[in-house]
Amino acid sequence: MERETSPQRWPMDEEDIPADVRTARPGRALLSSSMVGSANRGRVLQTLFDLGPTSRAELARLAGVNRTTISGIVQPLLDQQVLVEGKPIRPSEAGGKPARPLWFSPEARPICGMMLMPDAVQTCLVTLAGTISAEESVRFPAENPTLAEVTRAIEQATKKTLSAAHREPLGIGVAVGGMVDTDRRAVIAVNLAPVMNGFELGDMLTRRFGLPALLDHHPRALLVGDRWFGKGRGMQNFAAVYTGEVLGGALYLGGHLYRGQSGAGGELGHTFVQVDGDLCACGRRGCWETIATVGWLRRQARAIGIDAPDAINSARLVALAGAGVPGAASLLDLYARNVAVGIANLQQTVAPNFYILHGDVVGGGEIMAEAIAGHVRALVPSRSGGEIRFAIGETEDRAALLGAAGLVLSELLQFPL
Repeated sequence: MERETSPQRWPMDEEDIPADVRTARPGRALLSSSMVGSANRGRVLQTLFDLGPTSRAELARLAGVNRTTISGIVQPLLDQQVLVEGKPIRPSEAGGKPARPLWFSPEARPICGMMLMPDAVQTCLVTLAGTISAEESVRFPAENPTLAEVTRAIEQATKKTLSAAHREPLGIGVAVGGMVDTDRRAVIAVNLAPVMNGFELGDMLTRRFGLPALLDHHPRALLVGDRWFGKGRGMQNFAAVYTGEVLGGALYLGGHLYRGQSGAGGELGHTFVQVDGDLCACGRRGCWETIATVGWLRRQARAIGIDAPDAINSARLVALAGAGVPGAASLLDLYARNVAVGIANLQQTVAPNFYILHGDVVGGGEIMAEAIAGHVRALVPSRSGGEIRFAIGETEDRAALLGAAGLVLSELLQFPL
């Protein structure tokens, strides 16, 4: 017979609570005053990133507090040269004290951004205002580089970039052109450079340079760059889509970057769009990547007889179509549709409604973006979920480096990416 239980009342003694409940429930600890102060500083800085230069009065209005409270939060940031006050802005006709907008100081500690691709590493310094400097790029040996050679190239580029910093950087953020374990800060696999599979890159960087290091998948880093420095500022829902030699994407939903367990989610290029389609570099068939990369585009260009097919990309394809080269316009339309197929699946699944395009398709400009958008809208049934919009992102290298820096920024501000 089951033991009869009486209703429990809170609070109970700890030993009266079942073990599974004790481990599952949130901790009881309240935020300390220092944690509250840190959270408030983070929110003020997030507001500046979202809105741009903003006065104390406007920050106070948005936060629902008085100017004295805001001044207490921002003064230490001014003293530490994180923020700086701009020139006074003339008050409105209603009068009042001239406002001095707050913005990020050029003297603030920078962040080291890194982009690690199968054939090269690129590093730079990024200011909190999103300015890039001290760029370095080192290519790996052309044929079968060893992990030791890759490591030396990474160290060489990073050391040279860090030597240009006027203050110690806040950390190193890395956008990796392959699968990563964000918890272990390690590279899982780079299909085009398997020598890096299992590379404990984060630990190596921290040991070598004494700075915190964070890694993420290249498309997710692009999205983080859009969130902090680009066209995703202040948005609660959007997606980034990257095309090139590979294809990838990332999702920002409800104010959070979707990563999945240990960063395993978001491998959009390897979602299936053709059952038993072409063989993908991952070993499976029918991945979105098999029909919407420049490799596919060049094979198609060769098949229809376009000159110099190995040099074709979105920029050149748009130019050829505009010049009336036979077959170019229909190939452009087919390529745009292939990119749109995966985006349509994404829209049907989670409906981010706003897409920022990166990589090869950026070279095709508005013509390519509109072709992709047209096919997506034709593939997705009309409903009341709002308009599906598209934007062209930063150039690939700049976007990835800004996103790498944004990984560190998110961690420092305890922002829920």
